Amino acid sequence: MPRHARQKSETGIYHIILRGINRQAIFKDEADRHRLFHTIKKYKDVSNYQIYGYCFMDNHVHLLLKETTEPLFMAIKRMSGSYVFWFNWKYDRCGHLFQERYKSEAVEDDSYFLTVLRYIHQNPVKACITKKVSDYKWSSYHEYINESIMTDVDLALEMFSPDRQKAIEQFIPFTNQQNDDSCIDYDENVRITDSEIKAILLQFGISNINELQRLDKNKRYEIIKAIKSVGSVTVRQLAKITGMSKSTISRI
Repeated sequence: MPRHARQKSETGIYHIILRGINRQAIFKDEADRHRLFHTIKKYKDVSNYQIYGYCFMDNHVHLLLKETTEPLFMAIKRMSGSYVFWFNWKYDRCGHLFQERYKSEAVEDDSYFLTVLRYIHQNPVKACITKKVSDYKWSSYHEYINESIMTDVDLALEMFSPDRQKAIEQFIPFTNQQNDDSCIDYDENVRITDSEIKAILLQFGISNINELQRLDKNKRYEIIKAIKSVGSVTVRQLAKITGMSKSTISRI
């Protein structure tokens, strides 16, 4: 099947998702996240892009950036290729780490720009990894409210107010408010396998059904929500693997 041409952004701004091949983890420890952060920061100077937002999840990365003198595909190729080379060296592996074709969408106006930025920052909350946006370390949120290290924060903050302190005060509740924001996601309508569900459970320290059933109800529900957020999973499939009833899973 032929690939569709990417939508060209008139503003040069794109929401980009880099995902692990077959949804595998692209980070194994904190050092890996540090490495990708510094790789993206390094190639800002080389590829001359601007970055307005990011979030590093376990098996995918969200970026909000603007291409300038170098085409977007080349910038992504540079940063991802550098990280994969290092990752393969560190873990004595070879081959692809990222899905070959990254996903992107054009961001054409201020309103959608802020929607995408909030969507990126709320990813860990909606995946039930944290309860608050501020609890998650690996996103650009902290650069907006504290010190900017890599993120170009001026564009977004000036949309709230020319006064920096007032802008931050307005940015915080905007970013944390509940919403039904809908942007591109990394795994739309992809069926998740039984083995992938078990792998996610292992990430939560759950190696068998008994361990899951001994958890506090709220924690157990958070894990089920996290699994359901990864891909298309059936109630019957989750019931079979977790030992929970179909009616309970349907309500979560």
